[in-house]
Amino acid sequence: QPCADHDRAEGEGVGPQEYTLIKIKVLEPLPEALTKACGEEKGGVFLAAATLRPETMYGQTNCWILPSGEYSVVKMNNGDIFVVSARAALNMSFQELSGEPNKPKILGSVKGTDLMGLALQAPLCKYEKVYTMPLLTISMGKGTGVVTSVPSDAPADYAAWMDMKKDAKMRKKYGITEEMVKFDIVPIINTPLEGASAEEQKLPAPYLCKKLKIKSQNAVDKLENAKKECYKISNAKGTMLVGEARGMNVTEAKEKIKKMMIKEGQAVTYHEPQEKVVARAGNEECVCALTEQWFLKYGEKKWQDAVAKHIDTTLECYNNKAKDKFSFTIGWLKQWACSRTAGLGTKLPWDKEFLIESLSDSTIYMAYYT
Repeated sequence: QPCADHDRAEGEGVGPQEYTLIKIKVLEPLPEALTKACGEEKGGVFLAAATLRPETMYGQTNCWILPSGEYSVVKMNNGDIFVVSARAALNMSFQELSGEPNKPKILGSVKGTDLMGLALQAPLCKYEKVYTMPLLTISMGKGTGVVTSVPSDAPADYAAWMDMKKDAKMRKKYGITEEMVKFDIVPIINTPLEGASAEEQKLPAPYLCKKLKIKSQNAVDKLENAKKECYKISNAKGTMLVGEARGMNVTEAKEKIKKMMIKEGQAVTYHEPQEKVVARAGNEECVCALTEQWFLKYGEKKWQDAVAKHIDTTLECYNNKAKDKFSFTIGWLKQWACSRTAGLGTKLPWDKEFLIESLSDSTIYMAYYT
């Protein structure tokens, strides 16, 4: 059932995060462990990488996997086979992507080390074939545990990619050959960073790593700063250099490329909580689920404009910060889930199947009974 803010032990105010799952096809022959996990099931086998930046898929050079990670091999409802974390598989089951709620169709599991050095076909990629490589900083508690690598525009990818190129010992440990890292970084977005030359603007991640003197993937704080600067300027002022959205700004291109990839079967939409959310009842971690739900439409323009005008011209607060927070909230609040199916409370007057969520009762009572 929906877990509203007052039903949470952890994660109050956290909402769903939409990702685009990129379907990176594993080329034949499959490794023994993956073949065994798939069993008799037929269908294309894909590493499913969650990304917030589908427009950057033109710049893929490899795919990152956590060597110590445990990955589920999941039969999807459309017939595909995805390799993802167990947590992601559970979320997918509640989004009509695999199996049924709380029961994803798990075929088996493989270790991250079983997936090293796999040949892949990545959608929109310049290269016909790229490979999986180890990345020790991947979290299995966020996204899918599979991370596609775009070293042109992601500073962390660039630092890890350069480490892999230089570290022969690391490559040998995980079965990565020198041939697997002989790919040039692909310029895909012109990002007008301050101080960057015309050529450096086409490769913002290498430029920022050089500017901030980042020498390896271990410079976590510097890489986070580089990421924030790169993404901020790219989203605000970046222009696509390649692909169907060439010449478009990044914000417009993001939506165009996402829709195109989904339409062509190269990607699917996937949601999970922005941060960890834990329910008070049973102390269980929450997932993102497609459920029947009633919403209060706070984003209705006529109402929103009237409230905003009241805040600006009439409302008096002891502290200006409180007034600013009212204005900020009116700006982003569009829909508020106002119902639940279990627990104590008053039934919705127009739909007795649902109870009124505790934070919504004051609005509904006043609107309905006056």
